[in-house]
Order: sequence, then structure tokens, then C-alpha cells
Amino acid sequence: MHLGSVLKQAGYDTAFIYGGDGFFDNMNYFFGANGYRLVDLPRQLAAGKKPTFANAWGVCDEDSFAWSLEEADKAHAAGKPFHHFVMTTSNHRPYTWPAGKIDPKLVNREGGVAYTDYAIGAFLKAAESKPWFKDTVFVIVSDHCASVAGKNELEVRKYQIPLFIWSPGHIHARRFDPMMSQIDTAPTVLGLLNLPYTSRFVGSDVLQPGYQPRAFISNYQKVAMLRGDGLLTVLKPVRNATQYQADLATGALTPRVPTPGDDEALQQAIDFYQGTDQLFNQGGLANPKR
Repeated sequence: MHLGSVLKQAGYDTAFIYGGDGFFDNMNYFFGANGYRLVDLPRQLAAGKKPTFANAWGVCDEDSFAWSLEEADKAHAAGKPFHHFVMTTSNHRPYTWPAGKIDPKLVNREGGVAYTDYAIGAFLKAAESKPWFKDTVFVIVSDHCASVAGKNELEVRKYQIPLFIWSPGHIHARRFDPMMSQIDTAPTVLGLLNLPYTSRFVGSDVLQPGYQPRAFISNYQKVAMLRGDGLLTVLKPVRNATQYQADLATGALTPRVPTPGDDEALQQAIDFYQGTDQLFNQGGLANPKR
């Protein structure tokens, strides 16, 4: 079960809105198979929509958010709650965007981040005037980090990404400091919605009592679990594993002096990754009753 599947079953209009061609990276198939209808550049062009700015990736983020506003208006007019998943494109090479939106001295990735930030701000400002605004939860999260290469086996600090959950009048402003992972986003949002559901999300609602901080990081060869106390367990090919003590402030890794409980952490990391792999291959993620 995917967030889209859960919310579609609850009566939501669910849409994947992407400023490029959703054929890329098989996204249309993935989202279409998980309860979303598709709103991407080829479909918008076929419907007569004209981009205000585009590059090799697709339309600028302002255009994607304009599509999102239109889709939200249509869902609201039809009397349906909605969950719209918007994926932006501007923070990618060749790092181009409409002129006059940000400081022209900002270029490349720094400029891409600044323009996407500008576009998000303009979108939220426009949303404030909509009748559906007061009952909407806005979730802003990065899909991945920029680069994880470095001198350490895994550069733990390079895996940090932003997450904002905003709903004025419903969610009190606060900063959440405990470690969490991207997979915790959906269970946490569903918890805030107070929506009952059945699924096999492998993440957790981090706002529930008893949540144990941890995060999952990986590269092309290794997968790892990082605990809130800095214990990093790295699983490698051919059943190898290494444990480090990570300095969460600097990212420095020190080989772990064996400590009671380390074997339990190793088994927990194996259980998370191997268990999820088995669930996926046996259809248990798609069908929580299996």
C-alpha cells in the first residue's frame, strides 16, 4: 500500500503532478499502479496547456504549482478531499529558470534551490486565497540529497534532507529534532490526519509516544541503519557488516568498540532490510493482508 492507495480508498482525489515526462524513471507506471491519476507535461500539452518556461527536464516549478492549484480547485469544486503529489524539476542541471525571479548572482545548484524556494513561496501565497486552504496540510520534502560521496564509508551528514509540514490553524508551529527517515513521512502525515488505515508502511509515525529515532542510508553497494545515539550499522555484500560510532555533528566515523547491544542493532538492521525485501517480493507490501 502506498500513501496514494490509502487516501484513494478514503475517498480522496489522488494525483501525481510532474513538470516533465512521467515516462522518465518509470514514474508514471509506479504512481499509476499506486492509486494516482497522472498529470505530466505530455498530458498537459495534449490538453492545450502552454508552459511559461521549460528546459530539458520540463516546465519551471511555477508552472507545476499552477497545475497543482488548478487540480485542487477542480477537486474542491467536486466536493472531494485531495492528495496531490507534486514533483518539481528546476533544481536539476542545466539549472535554468524564468528571469527576474531570484538574485541573478545565484547560479547552478544554489540558484536552483533559490528558485524552487521562490516557487514554493509563491504557490503557498496563492493557496492562501483558496477556499480549500484552511483544511489543507502542505508537506514539503526533498526526494533525495545531492551527493553522498566522501572519505568515510558512508557520509552520514550528507543524507540530511528538509521536511516541512504546514497547516495553519491545525498544526502548531514547532521544530522536530529527533532523527527520522523519509519513509516516516507518510505514517506521520496520516497520524496528523487522524485517519485509520491498514498498510505495511515500514516507516513510523514519529509523533507517537515510544518512537525510537533512527534513519536508513545507503549507496550503490551498502545499506545502513543509523540510530539516534550515533550507532551506525553498515551491511555490505557477501554478508559482511561493520559498526561505527558516528559523530552526528561532524559526520566523523569511529570503529565501534564492541558494546552489549551491538549484536541486537546488527540484527535489527538486517531485519529491516531483509524483511522489507521479502515483503516486496512476496507481494506483502501491496497487500497488507498477505
